[in-house]
Amino acid sequence: MSGLALRLVDAAITDPGKIRSANEDSFLAAPDRGLWAVADGMGGHDNGQWASRTVTQTLGAAALSGDFDADRLRVADALHAANARIFGEAQAAGRRMGSTAVALLVGGGAFAVHWVGDSRLYLWREGTLHQLTRDHTQVQEMVDRGLLSPAEAAGHPMSHVISRAIGVAAALEVEWTFDQVRPGDIFMLCSDGLTGVVSDPEIAQTLGACRPRLACERLMAMCLERGAPDNVTLIAIACDPLTLRIAGTPGAPSS
Repeated sequence: MSGLALRLVDAAITDPGKIRSANEDSFLAAPDRGLWAVADGMGGHDNGQWASRTVTQTLGAAALSGDFDADRLRVADALHAANARIFGEAQAAGRRMGSTAVALLVGGGAFAVHWVGDSRLYLWREGTLHQLTRDHTQVQEMVDRGLLSPAEAAGHPMSHVISRAIGVAAALEVEWTFDQVRPGDIFMLCSDGLTGVVSDPEIAQTLGACRPRLACERLMAMCLERGAPDNVTLIAIACDPLTLRIAGTPGAPSS
């Protein structure tokens, strides 16, 4: 794949929220490797924290080579490795623990998204917000089967019941997609603590109006102002085009 001259500008923020005593979310931001991830642990306090950290640490340790096609497979392999470790620990301890995960890989003019659960990735492109992930929840499955409309799914009492997660079974199915990056793209990864209280139009408006750091701060402020009943984590990445500057002697004529 041909590479694009892009500068990746990122920002990440996490908060336990207003209700939870512990933050079971974890994130990875490695712009030098073109890799970001958000994981939302489950299993209560220490178990959920350990599970989500295991996901992000395993992703962070993945041996990326710089070859995009090979690296996107390594990201999937890392999620499977995290699943094996969490499931093995849960079986040995007699506890149920797990984590959602969404990971973004950018390189060679392309991007790949891998996810399990209901942590999401959005792409803001040319004024329009696209949700590139599909929630692995019981409610979303009911929508897919035509049993619920999207309007009925919003605010459904079972909307947070996960149908797929890392560490809850020996086998894991990782969903993924990939496409080309365009200059001006803005990616956002987040846990459901954000999307539970902030709407897609609000996310779109904020990403379109602010640079990554300010966008993260404003979206987090919205969550906290609205009670933030869950842990909240988000990462924003702007794909800025690089401009070519030719250095020369001031006042010298150009050839």
